Amino acid sequence: MNRPWRAGRAWLALEFLLLYGGGPLLILGLRRAGVLFVLLWVGAAVAFASLRRVRVEPHDARRELRAIGLRFAVLAPLIAFVTWWFWPATFLILPRQHPRFWLLIMVLYPVLSVWPQEMLYRAFLFTRYRPLLRRSGALIAASAVAFGFAHVIFLNPVAVVMTLLGGLLFAIDYDRHRSLRLTCLEHSLYGCLIFTLGLGRFFYTGAAWHH
Repeated sequence: MNRPWRAGRAWLALEFLLLYGGGPLLILGLRRAGVLFVLLWVGAAVAFASLRRVRVEPHDARRELRAIGLRFAVLAPLIAFVTWWFWPATFLILPRQHPRFWLLIMVLYPVLSVWPQEMLYRAFLFTRYRPLLRRSGALIAASAVAFGFAHVIFLNPVAVVMTLLGGLLFAIDYDRHRSLRLTCLEHSLYGCLIFTLGLGRFFYTGAAWHH
């Protein structure tokens, strides 16, 4: 009776390692921005298709939005201060020197980057690998670590540490409300803040792969 169950868990563990460990390493080995974009969206599309019949958990949207907004109101100034303190030369460099490009990022980033990431690292991971990890704490940790590891492709510790912490925040909230829309909103807020403050250079493959 236990053998099929154990075999199923072993397969899920192998699948998890290949997807969330092997995927970033493959992208890093190829070092092609087009490959990164295609794999991200193909993976998100497959994940979306597999979750079509999954029932959305009920949640108090107003309460969650209020919590997200209040937390952002506290953390955003702190992140801005740390950025200014450590990297004053590049603080707000994008909106100051390239305002049109900055506006383009503010519009396109949530759609082209945030949605597929949250589909893969929150919605799909929490559903697909629940039989493997079972407990909320394990799912949250796996989501945060996988999300942080995905950013090794940028070849700098700042990107990994920031996304590990951000992934932990997003995973904790997603475990509570199970809303892809809310987690995309929260991810977009912090992502756009990072680009606005001048931290986007840590998430640029061009500088990392052609240095």
